[in-house]
Amino acid sequence: MQLWRFPVKSMGGTPVDELRIDRRGVHADRLWAVRDLEHDITASARRAPKLLGCSARYAVDPGPDAGPGNAPEVIITMPDGTELSSAGTELDGALSELLGRKVRLTALPPLDDTSLHRLSVRQTRANYSPTEVRRDFGLSSSETLPDTSVFSTKQVLTLARYATPPGTFVDLSPVHVLSTNSLATLSAGADTADVRRFRPNVLVTLDETGTGYPEDGWVGGSVEFGSVALQVTNTTIRCVVPTRPQPGLELDRTLTRRLAECNNRFLGVYADVATAGVVRVGDAVRAHEPAPPGAMRRVTATAGRTMMRQVQRVLEATVLRE
Repeated sequence: MQLWRFPVKSMGGTPVDELRIDRRGVHADRLWAVRDLEHDITASARRAPKLLGCSARYAVDPGPDAGPGNAPEVIITMPDGTELSSAGTELDGALSELLGRKVRLTALPPLDDTSLHRLSVRQTRANYSPTEVRRDFGLSSSETLPDTSVFSTKQVLTLARYATPPGTFVDLSPVHVLSTNSLATLSAGADTADVRRFRPNVLVTLDETGTGYPEDGWVGGSVEFGSVALQVTNTTIRCVVPTRPQPGLELDRTLTRRLAECNNRFLGVYADVATAGVVRVGDAVRAHEPAPPGAMRRVTATAGRTMMRQVQRVLEATVLRE
């Protein structure tokens, strides 16, 4: 098992020996993000890939009170090896120079402040345009758009209104889980499916060996490790980010096609927190598939087929109010 905490969204993270997981997700995970001041939006490695050339760690281990509105000092290692602190005055300038536009490192605001999360109607329309979706997934104009039927109605409406869910800087769900089995299946003997490309919080090693993507079968069920229990909500659809270069990893444009051919662009699962607690490296993993198998997938797919109509209704209602 490997455990990862990512202090800054879209930057390299820190492997740790234990993680405290509470109702909002991994404690002290993504308490910082880079704000694109030119476009008035939280920056992501999808459209600001140079962020992956940076890594982040906390100056001291975050205390139990760390969270929205209370982000501890973070140390960022720039691509040239320079270390800069969030408490200093040089970091924003260095990040702006790196990305070629004005940006600012921003702490996660208190839970009642959604100003850094909310999208304008223009931004939402841009995010859902076929051109931007193809760019985010590394697709050519002739390739089919990704299957988004795994998203629930709630998730779709959240993505339509917010760059990240209020109270977090994660893309969608509180916890991201991946298995070593899936990585091995994807790599098929090659040394390209490095876990750092996929940025899970928990990389689990299962007792059973062999090929396949075992966590796909957990959707609608649950997984436990340590004192933590997670409700598995959906498989993780993969955008272009895993192909991007980062320290120790080269650009790999073939990965997008390999993901599409091997598992329809899915790898790993997203999960909500059912029981908070602590997970430690070496803890046993207990997975519980839904019963009857596949029932939750059918419900999820049915909800997913109506999602674009609901997004359109949200946009139209917003336009009418304006």
